[in-house]
Amino acid sequence: MSLAWRALRALRLRLLGPAKELVGTDQFGNKYYRVPKHETRAGRIIPERRFVEAVNREAYQYQTGDFPTEWEAWIRRKRKDPPTIEEILRNENYREEMKQKIKDVSEKDKLLQSKEYKEGLVAEPGHTQVKGHASAPYYGKEEPSEDPTSTANTFQPGAWMPPGSGSSQNK
Repeated sequence: MSLAWRALRALRLRLLGPAKELVGTDQFGNKYYRVPKHETRAGRIIPERRFVEAVNREAYQYQTGDFPTEWEAWIRRKRKDPPTIEEILRNENYREEMKQKIKDVSEKDKLLQSKEYKEGLVAEPGHTQVKGHASAPYYGKEEPSEDPTSTANTFQPGAWMPPGSGSSQNK
């Protein structure tokens, strides 16, 4: 490498900081990079930066779960070293095994419950049918009530009296 090339490289490093380093790629083709810790011209220390360049994605299209959890943990600094392909595949197989075990246990539980219901060991759950919403003024009724009705044209201030009060308040 020539002296001029080294000088230009050192100048770029001093002005712009170090270049990004490719750390790894996941099974979807996403590329993971890091920019190492460095010092600026002014002497300020910039910490290591980790980021991902997603395949065919814009920043606004990113959703949690689009990247393997192992890489997500590395980007968020929950782990020091980047994951290996073998580790990611091993964890993915483990997750699939757990999903299958959960499905099997759920099916066994449903069969056991139905057997217990048939034998009368356990009472079947009551089925309730909800009509409307509890906060609605006509909850449980077929439709909203028509009374009381009032319009702004017939309102008279002081004319309304609570039911059952009559003239007993004036005593």
